[in-house]
Amino acid sequence: MSSDRSLVQIAFYAALIAALGLVPKIELALAGGIPITAQSLGVMLAGMMLGPVRGGLAVALLLLLVALGLPFLAGGRGGLSVFYGPTAGYLAGWIVGAIVTGAIMKAMRNMNVVLSAVISCVVGAIIVVYAFGVPVLAYKAGITIEQAIMVGSLPFIPGDLIKVALAAVVARTITRGLPSAMLSRN
Repeated sequence: MSSDRSLVQIAFYAALIAALGLVPKIELALAGGIPITAQSLGVMLAGMMLGPVRGGLAVALLLLLVALGLPFLAGGRGGLSVFYGPTAGYLAGWIVGAIVTGAIMKAMRNMNVVLSAVISCVVGAIIVVYAFGVPVLAYKAGITIEQAIMVGSLPFIPGDLIKVALAAVVARTITRGLPSAMLSRN
């Protein structure tokens, strides 16, 4: 695959994650101000579709643009300050989550695409992202890890599982219509 095409795909998924930030965020008071956003669906899709390297680079590109001050996070947030707040761990987890999601999809490329998508998204884009996000939330909020799990993970699981289901539907649809677009399985 040409490097030009890879750059376009990386930029496209970075733009998709940014566009999903336009979907209005929902903030739960009991979740310490961590917003429920559609952007984690974009992280799932980047890893699942592009594979570990390109998926991770797409998320990294988005976060670089955010660090430069572009308001690409849900609610129009951007700038370096977002990397010092309670959600900083989740943002860092997005990169690793996309990489892990893509790696699992690649490892499972000969298995059923829906099952592969569900497993890769749950492990990469939920478990891995939370593994980065919860400790930082606990530290920044001055609470225990257990409290951070209660406010920074559990309220989000139902929405995240809906996003996993949507990602699996996308994977199935793409695999049926244009299997070569599922780079993680090629």
